[in-house]
Amino acid sequence: MAIDLEQFYEVFFEESLEGLDAMEQGLLAVSSADEADPEDINTIFRAAHSIKGGSSTFGFTAIAEFTHVLETLLDEARDGTRTLDTGAIDLLLQSSDCLRAMINALQAGNAIDTSASAPLVAAFEIMLASPNNSNDNTSVPAGPSKPATTSELSSNTHLDIVAASVDNLLSDGGDSNIDYPDDSGSTQWRISFKPEAQILLSGNEPLRLFRELAAMGELRTEANISNIPAFDQLTCDECYISWTLWLTADVSREDILEVFDWVIDECMLTIDLANTETVEQEKFVPLAAERSQPPAPEQPKPAAVPTAAPEKAIAAKKASESTAGSASIRVGIDKVDSLINLIGELVITQSMLSELGSNFDMDKLERLNSGLEQLQQNTRELQESVMRIRMLPISFAFNRFPRMIRDLSAQIGKKVELKLSGENTELDKTVMEQISDPMVHLVRNAIDHGMELPEKRLAAGKSETGTICLNAFHRGGSIVIEIIDDGNGLDAQLLYNKAVEKGIITAATELTEQEIFALIFAPGFSTAAVVSDISGRGVGMDVVRRNISALGGRIEIESKLGRGSTFRIHLPLTLAILDGQLVRVGSQVYVVPLVGIVESLQIKKELVNKVSGNMTLYRLREDNVPIIPIHQEFAIEADNTRLEDGLLVVVEGEGQKIGLLVDDLLSQQQVVIKSLKSNYKNIDGISGATILGDGSVSMILDIPGLIRRVSDRKSKQKKPAAQHHAA
Repeated sequence: MAIDLEQFYEVFFEESLEGLDAMEQGLLAVSSADEADPEDINTIFRAAHSIKGGSSTFGFTAIAEFTHVLETLLDEARDGTRTLDTGAIDLLLQSSDCLRAMINALQAGNAIDTSASAPLVAAFEIMLASPNNSNDNTSVPAGPSKPATTSELSSNTHLDIVAASVDNLLSDGGDSNIDYPDDSGSTQWRISFKPEAQILLSGNEPLRLFRELAAMGELRTEANISNIPAFDQLTCDECYISWTLWLTADVSREDILEVFDWVIDECMLTIDLANTETVEQEKFVPLAAERSQPPAPEQPKPAAVPTAAPEKAIAAKKASESTAGSASIRVGIDKVDSLINLIGELVITQSMLSELGSNFDMDKLERLNSGLEQLQQNTRELQESVMRIRMLPISFAFNRFPRMIRDLSAQIGKKVELKLSGENTELDKTVMEQISDPMVHLVRNAIDHGMELPEKRLAAGKSETGTICLNAFHRGGSIVIEIIDDGNGLDAQLLYNKAVEKGIITAATELTEQEIFALIFAPGFSTAAVVSDISGRGVGMDVVRRNISALGGRIEIESKLGRGSTFRIHLPLTLAILDGQLVRVGSQVYVVPLVGIVESLQIKKELVNKVSGNMTLYRLREDNVPIIPIHQEFAIEADNTRLEDGLLVVVEGEGQKIGLLVDDLLSQQQVVIKSLKSNYKNIDGISGATILGDGSVSMILDIPGLIRRVSDRKSKQKKPAAQHHAA
């Protein structure tokens, strides 16, 4: 029965993209280190090897062939016969981008465009044909005393392995009598290795295994070629050879087993201690169990891996599915164990309550209340545990920036160092996916606008290398992400003049420093003298604020001219559950996000002022806060229509404050957010809805949306006022 490989495509895509992330991080680590860490090179190689093997299995030939070229170069780096210099790392990073584009194309159901990979393959071939740039070319010495004449082969195809094995067998005269060097300090191991016929389809090649063994010590090989069929029956992507290997090295069985870790499920393997006498008399023979069994009846071959454009199969599948984001998430086993334990506690509590309900009387009331409290606690813990499953460390978002900063700083001739902190701070997967693009805009602007050129930094008494710090931490029920740079900072006067020049404000407008800084988020605003492909068109920063507001967050700016800037993003931990304050207006109950509340107070009449355009302000210390009567905004009847009889809930968003006039403050509680757009339609000032404990529906107020409505109203009222003043 043929296996439908299409069901595994998405897993392959996700794991390949994760592998490319690991490859990129490894390359950047090698690039920044004085001496390459072998483990980093192994990580890079393993990522490329896994992608090649998976793409071969699924029939993605273009990816497999391209990755094979990368793997060849990386194999030389692993062997120590080539160092990864700047040119090699740049080429490998470009290839990583190319592979990512190929995989994304397949994931979207499109055909792979090889026009980008062709010049990269040519560059690899030139680099591989050039002399190795390592000063040490002796990590795997050639010659008859070293393993497998195969170690000198430059090609890794199956026919090369066959030829090399035959060559090795003939060079020994078909005899296994082997003269070992006198090395009494080493252990002699006998390894029997019989790979499955399909091992090459997964990208695993015996030649690489032999090279790793050879690096441990003295290795001799003997190939059993008796199973190779006649030439007209030979299939080039099947392996017919098995080997007996003798390794003389001061290593343990576990060290040898680690070499075969990649293929342990695709071979028959035995590793035994050997002495000279035993080795001299023993030849490779099939295992006894195999010799005693009669030949198995010929079975029909399973359906081959689809080779006829698997991209078409993906496209057809994509066409029948609705477009969505990543549909899977990796969860730590500790989170799953916690969830299972909580389910067990919940079952116990439910069982106890069922027993009480079956024969209840008032004497059991205390036990009932206790059981209900336990049920409430279990439910709350279960809810928190389920939410933790969606939480991922923000390092998933941070890891994209080392490469981006390296490329951008080199492009514009600046020296920038990236520092990360708080990478293990966890954030909801959905929030993380949506905050990545705003963070990219902020970091790009920090490099292009904020960071000075090296000569200017030196003239200002700074280090020629600037620093950008990304930091994340929890604060209350939200997460705070900081993008900090030690560049030139924001020039408030320059921003003000540019805003007047572009007509965003008038010359008579009075603004605080924070309000001036907030001008950079205005659509079309830019201080760049020259438009570049990085920034300067005034597109992006307004989108940053809009996207952050859509997540229920806000952004703050701190800056000192000549010293640098800090952009601070406040976000809810999750979009599924909200910590809210319940407020009542007439018969309606609304939810105000707790993260946006500054304070609640009783209104004092002497602090209320009315301005032109029927706008009412409340003097709150140094601020004049606009008052928004909720009953007027949503056309409902309130208990109190006079300001002094109501309560004021002061909220903040997008750097501004407003006061919500309500009748009463109720309790604080977590609410599950239901989308209003998917169930009804978008409503300005409302971000969603929830169902309360009594079954009633309550609307969740959108603080940034209400503030934008007030700002628009204020701007409309200022125009006639200014015209009257001019008259």
